[in-house]
Amino acid sequence: MKSLLNRRSALLGTGPSHLVPVNRDNAALPNDEPQPAAPTPTVAVDNPATPRPVTTLRAVPVVPAQVSGRAVQIADSSELEWLSEEEALTPFRVFRSFDYSVSLLFHARELTYYIALYQAGALWRALKAADLDTAEAAFHHFEEQATRLSEGETRRAQLAAQNEQLTRLISQSEAQAERLRGELQRNAVQEQAVVGRQHLVRKEVAQLEAQRVAAQAQLNKAHRQIHQLNLASNEHVPHLSGR
Repeated sequence: MKSLLNRRSALLGTGPSHLVPVNRDNAALPNDEPQPAAPTPTVAVDNPATPRPVTTLRAVPVVPAQVSGRAVQIADSSELEWLSEEEALTPFRVFRSFDYSVSLLFHARELTYYIALYQAGALWRALKAADLDTAEAAFHHFEEQATRLSEGETRRAQLAAQNEQLTRLISQSEAQAERLRGELQRNAVQEQAVVGRQHLVRKEVAQLEAQRVAAQAQLNKAHRQIHQLNLASNEHVPHLSGR
């Protein structure tokens, strides 16, 4: 025991702190009675500071969840285009808004997910991830970005459709107004014709009425003359008395 303490003092003065096992199997016990075997303790040979706990080692995953502190990496565009040409990618998700499209692609051989953003059919940005949840999150991020980028085109399409509809309604309204103007003109012409016809008829009726009155007067005159002639003729007829 004395040699052990001397060794401990020497270690404290010169060497770094470490753990020293102590075997008490040969230590003297009181009354030389047999004692049960005790586990081998570990004595901390260190500075007076609190000893640090020894952490348990963990298994290293085959595919790290994060690389360089990020779950998603920038993908090589040329590699992604080559894999697409080789038909080595399986599309999991596809989103499109006008000229912008997003694809979530799975490379089964490498168990890798690619998230690609395209503009007018050309690859613009590409990411890759090792798990589906992370890839879907990146896909939704690109989807929101594509939606924001296409907001102007969405508004342009809506305005173009509205303007086309307004132009069509204006054309229909103008055609209807032209038809109404034509009908009004025809009605005006017809009304003038009716008024003229009524005026002519009234004039003819007045003339005929005047002719009727003149003829009636002439007829009455003729009847009077006939009556007078009859009276004159009857004067020469002898008056015969009846038997």
